[in-house]
Parts: sequence; structure tokens; C-alpha cells
Amino acid sequence: MRNSVVRTDIREFVEREILPLYCDFDKAHGPDHAEKVIANSLEIAADYDVDMNMVYVIAAYHDIGLKFGRERHEKASAELLLADERLEKWFTAEERQRMAQAAEDHRASNDYEPRSLYGKIVSEADRDIEYLTILVRTTHYGLVHFPDYDYEQHCVRVREHLVEKYAEGGYLKLWLRTEKNERKLRELREIIASDEMYREVFAQVYTQCIAGQYIALQ
Repeated sequence: MRNSVVRTDIREFVEREILPLYCDFDKAHGPDHAEKVIANSLEIAADYDVDMNMVYVIAAYHDIGLKFGRERHEKASAELLLADERLEKWFTAEERQRMAQAAEDHRASNDYEPRSLYGKIVSEADRDIEYLTILVRTTHYGLVHFPDYDYEQHCVRVREHLVEKYAEGGYLKLWLRTEKNERKLRELREIIASDEMYREVFAQVYTQCIAGQYIALQ
């Protein structure tokens, strides 16, 4: 087995220098999101022969490219990781190249399979398939970017996005097929397939988003 425990000095570096970068991003990609992806990545990686230090850093860096915008953030994240000379203290050039590649491969809308097990681990960890979290994020995005929409337009837009991404044949792919993600994906698909269930959940989320109250989720 490779390193199964993350080095303390790497954790301290990430917590001091990297995680604070997420404070400048939107609510869906703040420090809480980065910490959750890190935790998910380490949990998934425990079942594989991988270096936990590399997994930890890839997960920590996976969205820092958002500082340049969302459109190509996965590529920017990879570039920033690869250019960060501070990582030379712990990782070889080959390891840093592999880590950057994994960060680039994490995005759900990529039309190709992650090129390494590291990329698959972080990609899977980033699939936060908690239906309330997804509805809150998608609804909040719509309220910000489509302020002229009425309730029904927001309701339809959110559902169309969920179908495009999460329904059978949607662009979201699960590369490692973890039990948790598969179970939660089934739950979400059941909701978006039922007009009654979907509208009941959306009404709750929309009301709380309008009021500025974000559902506290695990």
C-alpha cells in the first residue's frame, strides 16, 4: 500500500493557503464544498492502492480555477496546481503532472472518462448527489442569473437542468459506481420523474431561497 494517511504538514498547508481561496467563490463552491470533496475523496480512495497525499491535494485544488470563471475552470485548476512550486516539497514532477491531469478530469460535463484512477476518485467525490443540495444550488443560480423569471419559469428551468444532467442518458457519469452515489442518484431520478414529487420539493426550496434561508444539509 502507498501512503494511507495524509501528512500533517500537507494538511496544514492546504488549510492555510488553498481552502481560503474558496471563500471568493459562489455559495455552491465555497470552503464547505472543497472540504466535502476532500472528505469524499479520502473515503473512496481508502478502497484503492493510491497515495492519500495526492488524493488530498487533487481534491483541494480541483475547483480553484473558478477564480477565472466557470467555463474552463477545470483546466485552470490543473494549470494552477501544476504551476504551484510549493508542491515540489512533497511531490515529484511526474506526480504533479498526474495530479493536475486528475484535477482537469473531474468535471461532470467532460465528454471523456478520467484518464487515471485519481481522476475517477475526485470526479466521483465531486458528484454531490443530494437532491436538496442540488435543487438549492440550481434554484439559487436561476434567481441570480434569471431575475426576471417568475415562479413557474424557475420551476421549469430547474427541472430541465436536472433532467439534462441526472436523468437516464444525462451527461453525469459515475466512474467508480459507489453505493452511496448510485443510491442517491436513484432517489433524485424518482423525484424528477414525478411531477407531484418534484413540485412539492421545488416549492419548499424556492420559498427558502427567496427568503435567503439556505437549507442546512449534511
